[in-house]
Amino acid sequence: MAKPQEQLDSVYTLQQAAQKRAWSPIEWVGLGLVVAVTVLLIFQPSVLGDAFTAMLNKVKPIVVDVFLMGTVGVAIILSVMTGRMLERLGFTDALMRIFVPITERIRVNPSVVIPGIYNILGDINAAGRIGGPILKRAGATKDEQKIAIATMVQSQQSFSCFMLGLICLSIAGIEAFPIVFLAIFAPLVVVPFVLSKTIYRDTKSVPLRDLPSFTPSTPFFTTLFNGAKEGAELLFLLVIPAAAVIFGIIGLLDYAGAWKWIEGALSSGLSLIGVDPKTGITAILASPTLAMAQLKEVAATMDPRLVVGAFVLAASGLPLSDVLGQIPAIWSANSDLTPREALSAALVGMGMRIVTVVIFAFGLTPLLV
Repeated sequence: MAKPQEQLDSVYTLQQAAQKRAWSPIEWVGLGLVVAVTVLLIFQPSVLGDAFTAMLNKVKPIVVDVFLMGTVGVAIILSVMTGRMLERLGFTDALMRIFVPITERIRVNPSVVIPGIYNILGDINAAGRIGGPILKRAGATKDEQKIAIATMVQSQQSFSCFMLGLICLSIAGIEAFPIVFLAIFAPLVVVPFVLSKTIYRDTKSVPLRDLPSFTPSTPFFTTLFNGAKEGAELLFLLVIPAAAVIFGIIGLLDYAGAWKWIEGALSSGLSLIGVDPKTGITAILASPTLAMAQLKEVAATMDPRLVVGAFVLAASGLPLSDVLGQIPAIWSANSDLTPREALSAALVGMGMRIVTVVIFAFGLTPLLV
């Protein structure tokens, strides 16, 4: 004889109560945070407010003074607009015709060089916004998209950084052309070749006839307006949030007293690889352009190796807020890569850049002074 519905519900409820959910690791972490926050609120309530203020003081100068009130934010909007206009005028298609013969020999998709070239001309954020969709349309594999990111971070993202760097080399009495050619333009071919034979081997050459046209058919004025709008979206929805995350973490580490040790380790490491510590830290944490402006003031009295090392390091995908925040955010939204894959590719590229710094500072500089 069937049990009444009430008895069935009672049995089900008792079974559910008997099967208690086990604590997950993250719940133990959360419990620890609840206890810690409660203790702080009782015995030292100012700590939480002071920690937040420290984060705010690190983020505000970057987000407000640099991106919103300074020239960097406007430069990002203009760089995307300029990049879109270059694309509309056939720039990308012309680059494809130039690089297809070279990339066929090293067996990679020619689109891997496009973000690097747009980075040289404009901004690393615009390079990702424009280059990511180009790679997808060109049929680039995920490995080739990673190669594109690693290649992109080999070149400077600001024309002003490039010009100030040339002035620094001139002041230090160093011949600039070999450094510029070997440090900025040669990696467009060398990095794809090395990575396609080692880490990212899922590559293939693509003949020009199999590539689509990359020149849009939109009217010129519409292209300009949409490019400026796209640049503003990039600035407010991706660049500023990424910068806030990175510098907020730095502010928290600074309040905890850990940042000074990290900064000291950075100074020692930079001296070891042949980079002036002061300008190197500025390039890594704040702005390569500002670093080159600082270097210009002291280049005449500095060891030429440190000048060259600082220039080559600044001519890269730095600062770290770009590498750790903006590149993963922008490329994951505009390519087939996840944020983690984009970040790992950027770190591989920066690792190669550090090797380049050492080679140029200690190997090439004595031949050019």
